[in-house]
Amino acid sequence: MSNYPNRPNFPKKAVVTAGMPYGNKSLHFGHIGGVFVQADTYARFLRDRIGKDNVVFVSGTDCYGSPIAEGYRVKKEKEGFEGSIEDYVNANHQSQKNTLHDYLISLNLFGASGLGKTKEVHQEVTNEIITRLYENGWLDKSVTRQFYDEKAGCFLNGRQVIGKCPIQGCQSEKGYADECDLGHQYMPEDLINPKSTLTGETPIMKDVTNWYFRLTDFDEILKDYVNMIQYKDNVRPIVSKTMKETLAEPIIYVIKDYLDLYEHLKKELPHHEILVEEKKNSFQLTFDKLKDRETACEILTAHGVRYRTGKTLVPLRLSGNIEWGVKFPELEDLKDLTVWVWPESLWAPISFTKAYLNSIGKDDEEWKKYWCSKDAEVFQFIGQDNIYFYGIAQQAMFMALQGKDNLSITPEEGQLTLSTLAANYHILFLDKKASSSGSVKPPMAADLLNYYTPEQLRAHFLGLALDKKSVSFMPKPFNPNANPNEADPVLKEGNLFTNVLNRLARSCFYTVQKYYDGVLPEGEVSAQVKQEAIDVCLDYEKAMYKIDTHKCMDILDSYIRLGNKYWARNYNQAEKENNEELRKQTLIDCFHIVRTCCLLTHPIVPQGTEMMVEYLGANENIFSWDHFDEPLNSFIEEGKPFKVLEPKVDFFSKHPSQFEEGR
Repeated sequence: MSNYPNRPNFPKKAVVTAGMPYGNKSLHFGHIGGVFVQADTYARFLRDRIGKDNVVFVSGTDCYGSPIAEGYRVKKEKEGFEGSIEDYVNANHQSQKNTLHDYLISLNLFGASGLGKTKEVHQEVTNEIITRLYENGWLDKSVTRQFYDEKAGCFLNGRQVIGKCPIQGCQSEKGYADECDLGHQYMPEDLINPKSTLTGETPIMKDVTNWYFRLTDFDEILKDYVNMIQYKDNVRPIVSKTMKETLAEPIIYVIKDYLDLYEHLKKELPHHEILVEEKKNSFQLTFDKLKDRETACEILTAHGVRYRTGKTLVPLRLSGNIEWGVKFPELEDLKDLTVWVWPESLWAPISFTKAYLNSIGKDDEEWKKYWCSKDAEVFQFIGQDNIYFYGIAQQAMFMALQGKDNLSITPEEGQLTLSTLAANYHILFLDKKASSSGSVKPPMAADLLNYYTPEQLRAHFLGLALDKKSVSFMPKPFNPNANPNEADPVLKEGNLFTNVLNRLARSCFYTVQKYYDGVLPEGEVSAQVKQEAIDVCLDYEKAMYKIDTHKCMDILDSYIRLGNKYWARNYNQAEKENNEELRKQTLIDCFHIVRTCCLLTHPIVPQGTEMMVEYLGANENIFSWDHFDEPLNSFIEEGKPFKVLEPKVDFFSKHPSQFEEGR
């Protein structure tokens, strides 16, 4: 491997995570296509690149939070569900687990934050992290106002309140108690036109005491962190762009109709700067501190002024009074609290890593080799809506665990590493944003497998280039406006394997069986073919380092098609001229191309690739990047025939529904 300079450096150990689907539903296509396939592809690549024992790929069901509590309430009241909330969550967890298996998602552990052994480990990790944050001086006990439904006689959790998001420019249709469904954070009292989902009444605000993480204190160091990661090759631009937007100064946007009233009120407002732009229908008030902005909001509200707030850091609530949740440690005089779901879900991957390593006999300190070492890296695959939590809140909390005197964006050995985020844009459905709670109902992930193989779908999702822009998923069987005479766009990438690579591999096998009794003939790979294979491997490796799976698909597409043309040109000539030397050399060269494809396609379409390797009779080193430039005969027993490939056997199969009836 040292013969090739300027190769990217990979960590010695790695954790890959894929977010956490809520435990109130089965998985829809966005969970699979928007996050899990990308995470799985990268985890599989890393196993081949740095060794499978050095990679831990974890995820799990997010068992807590208001969506689960609300989903359970509706299930009981409207559908007559008689089980406990644990039963409700467990049924969804098992459904999610089965779907992930069907899509070949190779998780080391798919846990559940509120079920079984992972629940126990998660509670322990939660206690440790919150206690250390408290001891390091980063928690504040604060009295805030929470929504209370007088008719129902209870406080309302996050999803039991719905209104309009107060963040300027937000297009969300659903604003909940303190965040909207696009991930914007705000103070509960800023929610516009709140309504209780229990009774439909407008809730009042009551004082409650909770613990808050002092996220606003991390404004400057987070800006330093953003300035650092924006130059990293393996961090997508959307991450630093979104984080910069969140780190803006506290701003209020006021409709220009209130400009005269503002002139009468401005002396009452805390110190601020005003910006009036001719082409905009609102003017901007920028404050020095969040508290100043909140004071201004109260004054403007009291005088009937309409306004929206801008994105900025707000204190991160850690605790709540919802019963179904991870228990919050008893600190000072506050008892019987639970942890708000978002913070505990940010360290849940640590819990899952620890639980997995315990399950294979490792001690309680083993997880630190993956999370607290300069030789390790954590790759977290998320949707763009969650950049605030994983890019802002998580990184700040992990830095806070270092202590107040040595905060750093480059943690020391033994301190929690700051994750590398691989954020994807929205995956749309039929050109509209898909949401299980919205008007456009996305297909469930399991339903897609009635029309496509998992490998066809994996290839398509990887080819969408979600790292660069939002892209629409347009499956023909689910599209009422699809042209019956046009090809299904979902099959475009899969055809590279079911058609092109299949054809090349089968041609090689049938020819070696016909002329050489199934044994690879002796001889060297042509110099040009060998160099092309090396070059394509190095290009692919660089693309994977950048977590650019779309680029990897492009590289594969070009290489496989060129291999097919090489075979067709040379083999046809050899047959026409009955040129034994050309036939043998073509076979040696094209088996080398197939061997190279085995390495490159393994993370993407693992089932078909492993079937090819089985027929080659190759050992597992064929998947190791330590041997990426070695020929096929390095991995097979000399003189041993390949496994016989029967007629019409495919390595990469089409779905039965894609064949004409009777074929």
